[in-house]
Amino acid sequence: MGRGLAGADLCGVLVFVMLKKYWLLSFLLLWVSGAAHAQGSAPATPLLRSLSLTFDTVRYSLGEQMLTVAGEPRLYFYYHNDDQVAELRLVPTRPGRRPPRLLPSPDFVLQDSLVAGPSGEYRGTLHFRNLTGLPFVRLAFAPAADSAGQPARAQQIVSLLPLTRTTLDARLASPELFIGEEKVLEVSTNNVPNVRVSNEWTKNQDIDYKLTREKNGLFLHLVPNTLGAHTVVVRALAERPRLDGAGRLTYQLPPLRLDFSVRASRLRFLTAERKDVMYDEAGRNQGTEFVLDDGHNFELRRTYRVEAQQEPGGALIAELYTRSYLSNDRVLCQLRVYNTHRQADGYLFIKDGDVAKYITNFDITPRPRIASLSVLHRGGDWSGNTTVNPGETVDVRLEGESLLKGRYHFDGANIIPSDSSTRSEKVLIYRVQLPLSSVRKRITIFDGSTPTDFGLSVKEAQRPHPLNFVQVNYGNGPHPITQLNGPVLYDKTISDVVFSFNANAIDESGNLFGRQYLTMDVRTVDDKGNLIDQRTVDQLVICPGEASPRYAYYQGNDCQVGNFSLNSLLGRKTYDLDAWYRIIITVRNDPRQYSSKGYSQQIELVLRRHVNFDISVSFPAGLLTKYANQPSYTSFGGISLATLAQLSFYAPDRINKLRPYRIGAGFVALNAFNLSNDQNVNRALGIVVIGSVTPVRTGARLSFPLYLGGGLLLGQSVPGQTGSETKALPFLLFGPGIGVTL
Repeated sequence: MGRGLAGADLCGVLVFVMLKKYWLLSFLLLWVSGAAHAQGSAPATPLLRSLSLTFDTVRYSLGEQMLTVAGEPRLYFYYHNDDQVAELRLVPTRPGRRPPRLLPSPDFVLQDSLVAGPSGEYRGTLHFRNLTGLPFVRLAFAPAADSAGQPARAQQIVSLLPLTRTTLDARLASPELFIGEEKVLEVSTNNVPNVRVSNEWTKNQDIDYKLTREKNGLFLHLVPNTLGAHTVVVRALAERPRLDGAGRLTYQLPPLRLDFSVRASRLRFLTAERKDVMYDEAGRNQGTEFVLDDGHNFELRRTYRVEAQQEPGGALIAELYTRSYLSNDRVLCQLRVYNTHRQADGYLFIKDGDVAKYITNFDITPRPRIASLSVLHRGGDWSGNTTVNPGETVDVRLEGESLLKGRYHFDGANIIPSDSSTRSEKVLIYRVQLPLSSVRKRITIFDGSTPTDFGLSVKEAQRPHPLNFVQVNYGNGPHPITQLNGPVLYDKTISDVVFSFNANAIDESGNLFGRQYLTMDVRTVDDKGNLIDQRTVDQLVICPGEASPRYAYYQGNDCQVGNFSLNSLLGRKTYDLDAWYRIIITVRNDPRQYSSKGYSQQIELVLRRHVNFDISVSFPAGLLTKYANQPSYTSFGGISLATLAQLSFYAPDRINKLRPYRIGAGFVALNAFNLSNDQNVNRALGIVVIGSVTPVRTGARLSFPLYLGGGLLLGQSVPGQTGSETKALPFLLFGPGIGVTL
């Protein structure tokens, strides 16, 4: 049995040794794989060997002015202006190549491109934006695109840490404070946005304070609680940190220490349980219950005067009638008010006769009341016109009394918060948006759950829209009339002029124009400008189409359905018009329907022709003629008569303007008006083709052209083999003349 135990022990030892080797081998494999992984994931080579920022005369370098924030190293620098300008200097890791690119960011602007300097250094100018308001500022660099224009595949980020030194100071006109009296001091600082303001009072201190930001300035509010000399230490935090004496980041501003002497009031201040009392008819006649601190000298069932001045003879503000003492060291009174008062106007003095006994302070204001309402539309002025359109955003100004007490809201409209809203006791300005889906005709203003007498009238939008939704088709397809500027020359017969309307182009989801009321003036004039026809369409109503969010509210019996034909209006139809007649159409918004100036567009259609045919009678005189059987031109002849069917040609881009040349064919009677008895004068009739150059004068019946042409003289005797023969003789002619156009 001992041998069995010994064998078992030996087997256990062997198993232990084998397990130990196994674990050692596994650990070695894990270590090798971890090392290989670490080597494979090593970071890429940085793009920059060095980087620095220079502010004024101070230079901050990467690797030297560094702080670790949230585990991230950052290059810190001090600034004194939110829009600080700095000089950027950098040296790439690989010299001789194009510099890395600084990726754009909304936090700064690289004013100049990086310029190469000595020793491989590149310089540029950075213009930061709102350094105080930026939580994170980073410079991201990427390598320049390669020769193939491929984008960068790696980048290096330099995290920045803006620091600034902010100081607080206050100047005391007097170090005295009085119990129950709040004092406000203006605090001067070199960077107002960098001071965090909580607007909360400190509690249970000798002098409580709070720091507020008003009208781009800092103010310190103080309320003393304990008599004697006290020091107020104002501890404020900054938005951007600084380095303390030990070189550590701190958001704590240097403390502001102020020494005061707190004195007791000459009259005891009694705190009122209510800080606001209503001034109305019930408050004057019946009064209201009022709880006040016990002055320890009050006489019960006695009436005290409340005035706004300590001296005798002040105006009566209220009467205070003491009824009973309360268990909490207070007095239950009956208060009747006779005048208004605000805490900002000063203290109230409780008097026994003309002798002031105590001071207190609370507001006595009328009930909220709206006296008038005005509306400011975008791009306009304040107006008493309270009409608004669905989807419109307007500013609404309420004027009255004690408006800050009211809980005003617009039933059926949304109030949009605005930094520019005015809020005071007498004026309230709200930015109000009416929903696009509104079905109401009136938006009533409520004070809580009580409707007031004021509200906004809702009317569908009715503004003139640009006339690009009106299209005209005169035979060449529909065109927006706003694209037809100037005369349109048309070569064919105009069978009709048809107007169509793209109703879906009028309204958009955020920009409503409503119904469009159009008028149309049509004039037809001939080629000399004489009026042929004139018509007017007084009211053409175009309603927005189904794409409008208010489509269902626009429809009516007066809405134009389908197209509008001009021939249905004209007495002389467009297809009956002659050459160079003009159709002048003026489309405009009806000014009677809009409060603002509308749009107007004129379309001028001109019936263009390229060639004109007419019959011309002219009197060529002094012609030089050459006959086929004669070697030279004859001498100047007498006055001839030519009757021609003539073609005239119009200038291509001008209206009813002829070119100076013409061509015609007809008959010519040579020397028809030659009264000489000379037998050698050749009077003959010929068929000719003549070209003429005529001075261009519009509408002239008489002209003095130059003629060049040729033809055949009829019935001319020509020597033949058997004697004289009669046949047509070719000839040429050239010379001036007198032309008459029929």
